[in-house]
Amino acid sequence: MTTVAEILRDKGNSAIYSVSPRSTMLEALKMMAEKGVGALLVLDGAALAGIVTERDYARKIALQGRNSSSTLVGDVMTAKVHCVLPRQTSGECMSLMTTHRIRHLPVVDENRQLVGVLSIGDLVKEIISEQQFTIQQLEHYISGTHS
Repeated sequence: MTTVAEILRDKGNSAIYSVSPRSTMLEALKMMAEKGVGALLVLDGAALAGIVTERDYARKIALQGRNSSSTLVGDVMTAKVHCVLPRQTSGECMSLMTTHRIRHLPVVDENRQLVGVLSIGDLVKEIISEQQFTIQQLEHYISGTHS
């Protein structure tokens, strides 16, 4: 199975989009729209304080009648963030996402320094690629051709 480090390397765009816990949800939503992402890491200085997602907005702002221009990210973010290490596999990440019903995993190194973010889309793309490779190898084996 592919490691997180390999997925991040192949991903191309390694940008980490973040906001402060003191940012408003409106600022966070504008950044998500501008960057085309569904979640932002919440950094307090260099420290990972949480994650804020479109789902947080829908459930904690819109459905509760709160105002996104006056509600702070720190008031609605998810503070308990599940992280992975670069050496972990795509299967481990998928299991973690499925178990905890999350769509984004911050990637930290051994020193807990942030090095990237994996989305469910990144993992699905990688797993499909792995399966296509396996199918191709099996087809070559069955037909007796070698590439």
